[in-house]
Amino acid sequence: QFQLAESGGDWVHPGGSVRLSCTVTGFTLDEYSIGWFRQAPGKEREGISCISSNGERTDYVDSLKDRFFISRDIAKNTVYLQMDRLEAEDTAVYYCAASRWATRSLCSMAARLADYWGQGTQVTVSS
Repeated sequence: QFQLAESGGDWVHPGGSVRLSCTVTGFTLDEYSIGWFRQAPGKEREGISCISSNGERTDYVDSLKDRFFISRDIAKNTVYLQMDRLEAEDTAVYYCAASRWATRSLCSMAARLADYWGQGTQVTVSS
């Protein structure tokens, strides 16, 4: 059974940091690229970062590339999203999703292309 489980969501002050984890079961990170998405209240879900299944390609939405960093641990079947200098506008439910590509060097931040989703984890940035 394919599952993705996010964890690490928290309440933090502006300027703080959070590291999210996405642990997958039923498949391996060598088979699927992983994307991180977020959905703020009243807004559409947006893609923010992704990592290819061969681990050689990462992408970020331009507005976040200086503060967010994606990585993975193959042995733990886990993908991480390090988020620094958090702002109130980063408050959202964060999701990870898996996508399978014919080419292992691809990844996508397009929600419509994701095959499997996690349940999400809440990040709240507030003073």
